[in-house]
Amino acid sequence: MCRHPICFRLERPYFDDVSPRNVTAVVGQTALLRCRVKHIGNRTVSWMRKRDLHILTSNIFTYTGDGRFSVAHPESSDDWNLRIEYVQTRDAGIYECQVNTEPKINYAINLNVEAAQAAILGPDEVFVKRGSTISLTCSVNVHSQPPGSVLWYQGVSVVDFDSPRGGISLETEKTEAGTTSKLLVTKASLTDSGNYTCVPSNAKPASVYVHVLNGEHPAAMQHGEHSAGYRLVALTLTLFIASSVIMIS
Repeated sequence: MCRHPICFRLERPYFDDVSPRNVTAVVGQTALLRCRVKHIGNRTVSWMRKRDLHILTSNIFTYTGDGRFSVAHPESSDDWNLRIEYVQTRDAGIYECQVNTEPKINYAINLNVEAAQAAILGPDEVFVKRGSTISLTCSVNVHSQPPGSVLWYQGVSVVDFDSPRGGISLETEKTEAGTTSKLLVTKASLTDSGNYTCVPSNAKPASVYVHVLNGEHPAAMQHGEHSAGYRLVALTLTLFIASSVIMIS
């Protein structure tokens, strides 16, 4: 066994600094904070939450009553990754991967948590000719816990797929990349104009204003008279949804 000071330094534990120092997760997802330690020997790896100095894990054991936290350590590997399931906004902050050397060494990672957010692909205002098909696609950036449902509103009314009008359909797809909900309204009429809002059960809604016109739309309408009305309808619907949640709870 090499006892030269150089060998001693080489055999001391150190962090294989290949993991990102900033990690971003979406509310409801699983966050994985990666920590790789070389030459650990008989030392112990721990994870600490910096804001309250709480030791979350030590070795493969968890020291918190919050069951969302665990350590992922494949046998015989150098990886000691902190796993946080169903991330919440309160989980944001700095976490330290520590090794109990003398002096102690640590590897800090900052976790950013974003709100789950729906997004409707394309511009904020859509122009279609009467008789054509309105096609709106809404994506939700939640992967590990997809929304239980995605509702569509026209104004403050839920889109009725069984209405006598007919020709309204919905296509929903859930993949590893997230959830998409596609609203199709065939044979668009002037009454189909208005504000359309995609409302996932576990994410912030997104809205778009649809103009159904007899012919080519005037250039002035692209950013003109409907913009203020669009914002007012979107605000009204947001308040309507919020009040409904309060009444239900």
